Amino acid sequence: MKVDEIKTIVQLMAENDLTEFKIESEEYNLCIKRGNTAVPAAVAVPAPAVAGAPVAVPAAAPAAAPAAAAPAPEKVIESPLVGTFYRSASPDSAPFVQVGSKVSEDTTICIIEAMKVMNEVKAEKSGIIKEILVDNGSPVEYGMPLFVIE
Repeated sequence: MKVDEIKTIVQLMAENDLTEFKIESEEYNLCIKRGNTAVPAAVAVPAPAVAGAPVAVPAAAPAAAPAAAAPAPEKVIESPLVGTFYRSASPDSAPFVQVGSKVSEDTTICIIEAMKVMNEVKAEKSGIIKEILVDNGSPVEYGMPLFVIE
């Protein structure tokens, strides 16, 4: 079964408010469950070589326990546009921010080059840079997380 066919099934399930779908053939067995259950599952396994033989379908993993509350809430700074991410104004200059740098809403944190235009990106949030999620010179997409601040 192709991924597009599975996506179509899932879409039809949502449109018709179905919570479970099963299909079996000689090539595969497919079971999709959705809804407010603890863990929705979608499992596709090859059919057994011998007709009538039982099929072991792995159970869905239990949901992870919620993480302990952090003392300071973390915020993510996302890319405002598609382009190439640069941490500094030029290859030989210092990065705008490092891990541990304190930033305010108007602090320039990086540059994203799009169509040969260098766009300065402001933090738009106050805090301390906890993590830099993108390598210098890497392509980024709209909404992609760039920095974690707390």
